[in-house]
Amino acid sequence: MRLAEIFERVVGPEAPIRFRAYDGSVSGDPDSEVALVIRTPVALNYLVQAPGALGLTRAYVAGHIDVEGDMYTAMRRMSDVVLEDGNKPSALELARIATSIGWVKFVNRVPPPPQEVRTSRLFGRGTRHSKGRDAEVIQHHYDVSNAFYELVLGPSMTYTCAVFDSPEASLESAQFRKHDLVARKLDLQPGMRLLDVGCGWGGMVMHAAREYGVHGLGVTLSKEQADWASARIEEEGLSHLAQVRHMDYRDVPDGIYDRISSIGLTEHIGKGNVPDYFAGLYTKLKPGGRLLNHCITRPRNDQPAMKPDGVINRYVFPDGELEGPGELQTMMNDTGFEIRHQENLREHYALTLRQWCANLDRNWETAVKEVGEGTARVWRLYMAGCILGFERNVVQLHQILGVKLAGTDANMPLRPNFV
Repeated sequence: MRLAEIFERVVGPEAPIRFRAYDGSVSGDPDSEVALVIRTPVALNYLVQAPGALGLTRAYVAGHIDVEGDMYTAMRRMSDVVLEDGNKPSALELARIATSIGWVKFVNRVPPPPQEVRTSRLFGRGTRHSKGRDAEVIQHHYDVSNAFYELVLGPSMTYTCAVFDSPEASLESAQFRKHDLVARKLDLQPGMRLLDVGCGWGGMVMHAAREYGVHGLGVTLSKEQADWASARIEEEGLSHLAQVRHMDYRDVPDGIYDRISSIGLTEHIGKGNVPDYFAGLYTKLKPGGRLLNHCITRPRNDQPAMKPDGVINRYVFPDGELEGPGELQTMMNDTGFEIRHQENLREHYALTLRQWCANLDRNWETAVKEVGEGTARVWRLYMAGCILGFERNVVQLHQILGVKLAGTDANMPLRPNFV
């Protein structure tokens, strides 16, 4: 059986993309601007060994499958086809397809590409979410290359959801708007002390220092991030107000901060550790202080926090876990925070990812030279898939504002002044 015929049996004969394979067979819409290309028989080994998303990811990252044209468009069109129940082959049909592929694909095992994280290697650094293992997984994701991140993220070097006033807004203006939204929710004032946990490349502490005269400390487990941020702070003449340290948030001294921002860290700490996480931040705040927690969430509280064997955990965020917004709000509240505001920025993250994808495509050759084609492919696939995830409400992005009361005084205006 030729591969185009198998493709048609799995997704139907009217697939809205082009398909071609190494055996010369073709299928799909010949006029489509995107194409799925099976380059070598090794792709079938990967798909037989791990049917579904994992096998496809391995084959794509290793270069045995290609996507021509816009990755997001290809993924959206294929997902639309797969989601149609009428296109799902029966068990008997799947058995016939497996037989046509040949037994050799079942016995000739091929190793995953080197970009896939082996759980056994992580075990060597301690139990999940221990300090040593957290440092290992953060370095896996964030110490890829500062130069690579500059190509993808642009001048702001901000790897979290931006806030857009229109879909046409520039990424830089949207990232400024996000940092300023956080600053206004926290009611930053000159002379305050801000702690930004999981600070990345220091965008929030630099914004707080530059725009509000705040003394900001950012902490990150990525040494490359800390080194880059420290150099940028020096370049901008903000060293008297802002600093970034390479350290675990759990090691920051207690009780000396007026405000805390946590932008994109909660996803890394593990569901079981979230109560202690919020309790630790609570002790670091002065009475009357505020915490703004900004993180990716599950749409429902009853969904699992992680998929240990999923593509994201294997290739992008090892040990990553997502909670529902209600769970996070409850745990903040149980710690002692009074919840004063919460909002979902799901659509904004889809817009942010679109601009990151465009940056990567525009700088593709330079990115490949910097980190290698396999790693660049991981990012192309991961970010395009995340656009779909946010658009289709598979994941969300919530900001939750809590106050550590001074007695019964929250020091909040009668109506929010940041919406």
